[in-house]
Amino acid sequence: MKVLVCVSNVPDTTTKITFTNDNTQFNTAGVQFILNPYDEIALARAIELCEGGKGTVTVINIGEVSSEPTIRKALAIGADDAVRINAAPRDAYFVSYQIAQYAKDKGFDMILTGRESIDYNGSQVAAMVGEFLDIPSISIIKKLDFDGSNATIQREIEGGKEMLSVPAPFIASCAEGVAEAKIPNMRGIMSARTKPLQVVEAVEIEKVADIKHYETPAPRGSVKLVPAEETDQLINLLHTETRVI
Repeated sequence: MKVLVCVSNVPDTTTKITFTNDNTQFNTAGVQFILNPYDEIALARAIELCEGGKGTVTVINIGEVSSEPTIRKALAIGADDAVRINAAPRDAYFVSYQIAQYAKDKGFDMILTGRESIDYNGSQVAAMVGEFLDIPSISIIKKLDFDGSNATIQREIEGGKEMLSVPAPFIASCAEGVAEAKIPNMRGIMSARTKPLQVVEAVEIEKVADIKHYETPAPRGSVKLVPAEETDQLINLLHTETRVI
């Protein structure tokens, strides 16, 4: 069994986000980057499925050289080897195309991603890769088992749970419940230094979108306290300031 796990290099959620060049570019200065938590879940399940010599796990990242510490963490967690597509991940379409171009002739039984990246929260990559490769794609799965040729997948739907049987090859985006994220141990950290990390140049494609500018959320406003007996004042504020009535 061969499994490909797509991993993203994302800012830590505790990082203060700022922009430069008239709010057209993300400011990476002083930003702590981490392995996308949802991708960690996908990676953990891939490792579990391949334990005991049942298969191999390859991680793939679209990113520049600055993302290699994150890739090495994925190797320390338990991936067998890694691939870095040498390009800035400009949008989901570009990222998906690069993954598909790499994976199309490698014979992977399954490709796993996180449900979304915590920076853009787009949830687009898995479906796009499925379209590029013309293979089934299943979004936001909660459980995954594989018998060598078919996967049994569970996901939540409105009012219940859905059970699916999917033949390999396929791609699925993983959510909480698929597995528990693994913490790399010292042996894994040491071995990650010598595991293969292949660097592949990106395939050029037409640009389909441009980011005009970024905006930060409006600052939190002040709180007005209204005495319980001042109902008329409260109604007036709700009507004139918050406009909820």
